[in-house]
Amino acid sequence: MPFNFNMVNYNPKDWFGLIFKFHKSDTFRQLFWVIISIAIYSFALAYIEIELLELNFKSTAALHSVLGFVLSILLVFRTNTAYDRWWEGRRLWGTLVNDSRSLILKLSSIPEVRNHLVYEDIKQWMVKYPHVLAMHLRNKKSQDPLIPAQVHQPMFIEGKIIGCLNQLKVEGILNDYQMLWLNQEIRTYTEVCGACERIKNTPIPYSYSLFLKKFIFIYIVTMPYGFIREFGYGITLAVSFVFYVLASLELIAEEIENPFGTDANDLELDQIADVIGANIQEVSETKF
Repeated sequence: MPFNFNMVNYNPKDWFGLIFKFHKSDTFRQLFWVIISIAIYSFALAYIEIELLELNFKSTAALHSVLGFVLSILLVFRTNTAYDRWWEGRRLWGTLVNDSRSLILKLSSIPEVRNHLVYEDIKQWMVKYPHVLAMHLRNKKSQDPLIPAQVHQPMFIEGKIIGCLNQLKVEGILNDYQMLWLNQEIRTYTEVCGACERIKNTPIPYSYSLFLKKFIFIYIVTMPYGFIREFGYGITLAVSFVFYVLASLELIAEEIENPFGTDANDLELDQIADVIGANIQEVSETKF
């Protein structure tokens, strides 16, 4: 299966290349027409105040400076919270990679298990699990005929793996100590799935997100009144740039707060799943 790269791959040291490159995930593309509208609005206000009213508006620069400081604090908190969710998702999938390796290594180290037909079943279910979990987190169902569509598919696969291990225990190939030895890796499947579902199903509170959007909107709409005296017609570029910065931070936070989708900055779940499958296959082909 070919790798599916969701996340943008880039060289962080390529400063000038990154500055002048507009990737499809760049917020400038998403905000372009809104920025144009803000620029037209700001220019119109500047024209009215400078040419028609002759700068009779009362400046609110001091108030906007204070509000800008408050807004920046809110956006920092918003962005950090979203990044924490993104990083926790990556950490959870890293745990899934490590424990999948650990489980297949432990099973492969027991000759009686490795030579049993059930070993192949366990291996195949382990390969399927990360792909099915990725689809589950994207609200999709696997079309694999061996996996019922109406069930919680990741939990179904985990049950299949546990069933295979119980069969080995019933046949006397695994003892109680070995089952306990394998338990930690089996628990990881449940814990990783549950934690990822918690991130996915618990978005940032609606009231907070709505308040921040309204705050940005009101700040930008009233900004020309506060700074036309200082900037003149240059307020058109100033307001457009400030809006681009503030709205971009909010858009980035919205994108990464659910890291399991298919946006450009989401986690490469398909690639990670492929790595897990490749590791399992490699271990199963290695003689210990």
